[in-house]
Amino acid sequence: MKAMLTQIRSYERSVQLLLVNQFTINLGFYMLMPYLAAHLSGTLGLAGWLVGLVLGVRNFSQQGMFLVGGTLADRLGYKPLIVAGCVLRTVGFAALGLVDSVPGLLAASAATGFAGALFNPAVRAYLAADAGERRVEAFALFNVFYQAGILLGPLVGMLLTGFDFRITCLVSAAIFALLSVVQIRSLPARRADRTKDTETGEKKSVLTQWRGILRNRAFLLFATAMIGSYVLTFQVYLALPLEVRRLGGDGEFGTAAVALLFAASGLATIFGQTRVTAWCKARLEPGQALAWGLLSMGLAFVPLLAVTALPVPDEGIGRRLLAAVPPILAALLLALGTMIAYPFEMDTIVRLSGDRLVATHYGLYNTICGIGITLGNLATGAALDTARAAGMSALPWLALLVLGMACAGSLYGLHRGGRLAPVAADPEPAVV
Repeated sequence: MKAMLTQIRSYERSVQLLLVNQFTINLGFYMLMPYLAAHLSGTLGLAGWLVGLVLGVRNFSQQGMFLVGGTLADRLGYKPLIVAGCVLRTVGFAALGLVDSVPGLLAASAATGFAGALFNPAVRAYLAADAGERRVEAFALFNVFYQAGILLGPLVGMLLTGFDFRITCLVSAAIFALLSVVQIRSLPARRADRTKDTETGEKKSVLTQWRGILRNRAFLLFATAMIGSYVLTFQVYLALPLEVRRLGGDGEFGTAAVALLFAASGLATIFGQTRVTAWCKARLEPGQALAWGLLSMGLAFVPLLAVTALPVPDEGIGRRLLAAVPPILAALLLALGTMIAYPFEMDTIVRLSGDRLVATHYGLYNTICGIGITLGNLATGAALDTARAAGMSALPWLALLVLGMACAGSLYGLHRGGRLAPVAADPEPAVV
């Protein structure tokens, strides 16, 4: 931990502030969102389809607008988009606690989602710009702060929601309001470089910029190959908790085992990320690290696949061990794979962009992966249902293992073919 603090202090103040910002953003978000569905269905008495609609609007307004948010960040500057996103989320989270009409809830949910689309690409592009040649290490620290917010947020939210969910909403809104003020006062302004046409010196139109990115075949291939990493890591929230509760039940043991699942994943990242990144950077090329990361994510499902060959005890310590140990091992291996891949993933996006329109590239990348997560989760859910109905419990774990291996192979192929090498940036227009 001391070495990590020393590393943090070695960066510019803007990078340090961005790391703390991301922790605070995740703290405020995850203290509220895990309990929103229960508030909508319980306190407000909304039908299940309306609960799904409210949550779906939030997800769609974020995933669908990432490209817009990234484009605005490149054109207007990173700081205005970060501040605007935090202010909008302040309003959205306060509204979620204060309104009870369906139109108001939908508007608040859309605002919170669009807020994420505004600040997420801008934060990553800003961090990449100010970290310079130490981008990989900076994104490793970024993931530590990111996971710390995810780990602490639900605990704070559980305590506040025990009194009243509206209190949770207002506290979360206050956190984002404070964060907005801090960023307005302390975050230096930073604009994207090389956003103009190299021949005329004039700023290109949005459509021209988008067409240029869509012609970046290496970037699109990389984004497509990386979809698997997001589908696999999302199973910490989908397939693994379902497996714990399938064998461990919905009582106190099942709840505790799921909590331990999340804690193991978050703590492993907090205490292991910087060491893993340093080890990988010293021994692997970026493309190799990405491939090994995806392979580790795929292998995370081997423990679950292996225990399908064992008889499941009706009750007792044996059943509880089967319910808890394989999913926790899977969560730890998924965390390891993410620790290996994530810093190099974020750095590769910058390199494939040619260090131009970085926020726009992050925005499109997030949109592609967001669509992939949606489709992947639908497929995983279908595999889980099919497995239970047909008595083929190994099916979903085998499918996820194959997905990890296929994506790892794709990334290694892109690496060997030179597709992950830096793109040469266009020359700057001459100054006369």
